[in-house]
Amino acid sequence: MRNRKVESLLGMSGSWLSVLLIMSACLFIIIYIMLEGAGVISLRFLTQEPSSSALSAKEGGILTPIIGTILLTVIGMLIAWPAALSTALFLVHDSRKGVFRDLIRIAIDILAGVPTVVVALFALALSTSPGLGFLSVTIENADGVNRSYGRSFLVAGIAMAVMVLPFVVKTAEEAIKAVPRQYYEASVALGATKWYTVRKIVLKTASPGLVTAVILGMGRIIGDTAIVLITLGGTLRMTGLQPWWMPDNWISTIRNTGCTLTSYILYTSPAGEGNNSDVSFGASFVLVGVILLLNGIAALAGGSGKSAGRDRPVRSRNRKPFEAEPGADPPMERNRVDTDMLLNEGNPEKGMMMHGGMKKGLDERVSGMDGEGGADK
Repeated sequence: MRNRKVESLLGMSGSWLSVLLIMSACLFIIIYIMLEGAGVISLRFLTQEPSSSALSAKEGGILTPIIGTILLTVIGMLIAWPAALSTALFLVHDSRKGVFRDLIRIAIDILAGVPTVVVALFALALSTSPGLGFLSVTIENADGVNRSYGRSFLVAGIAMAVMVLPFVVKTAEEAIKAVPRQYYEASVALGATKWYTVRKIVLKTASPGLVTAVILGMGRIIGDTAIVLITLGGTLRMTGLQPWWMPDNWISTIRNTGCTLTSYILYTSPAGEGNNSDVSFGASFVLVGVILLLNGIAALAGGSGKSAGRDRPVRSRNRKPFEAEPGADPPMERNRVDTDMLLNEGNPEKGMMMHGGMKKGLDERVSGMDGEGGADK
């Protein structure tokens, strides 16, 4: 008994020590960055474009790195999210146990373990081929052969989508699994199509977890550096047609190189080309603030969705109290499902029509069963 108490005490002490070490390291990094970078933050720093050279970064701001970070995140998630959601739905509702589903899961796990620098090099090698010149600008080499430059927001966005895809798939799959299977089966049994059921029941109930998947994917893209350096280039400003913010120049902007907060931090710090630790800490302050904000939103969304699909029933705003019909069989009435609740939330007229049609079909089946029973007798 004494040995068990000692082992339990040692285990709890080790757990608490690990938690304290992790929290201390995280708080130390955040507080240090805030103390070093808070003095640089100003309206001019946030709204002015950076200097063309990292050596004179103090003369500019971080407007284009912020815009570049937002642009790259949007492109990456627009590519990754539809593929991730479709894969998660397939794994949960369409695939059967077997070799094919196991191969998909193995491929997702392998892709999650590939280093980002490998993903970036692979994307760069593919995007420099002439056939993919539409992803970036075309240049002429010394031999007079036109080749794709291979570096642009589009190329970096595709590489980012590949990088975050397995993580978003895993999170979305867990969110969809949290929806009780009974919701799906009841909706299909009532005559709804599979797509209608997935869209109105499954995705609606799993929405908090799906929001968390999107936010975590965004955080991965915002904090990555290797893909940005290799596939986006090393410029501090937008290199497309100027001014880059004009709608007519947006296509040129995403097909050319640019900068994000992570690459700006590297280029302006002593580890890169510049020696301006003040502005690099200021950009780090903004980057850490964005990451903390995204993680906070993800935590709130995940917390609000813990009971989704388990403890919270699907309710309709127009649901009326159930009233049994006179003379109806009580067991049959108890087993009837409120169609408006599951399929037609906010559309009671359609729910009444479907309920009436199913009631008629159910009565016909019951009458047939009674007839067969009478014949047997």
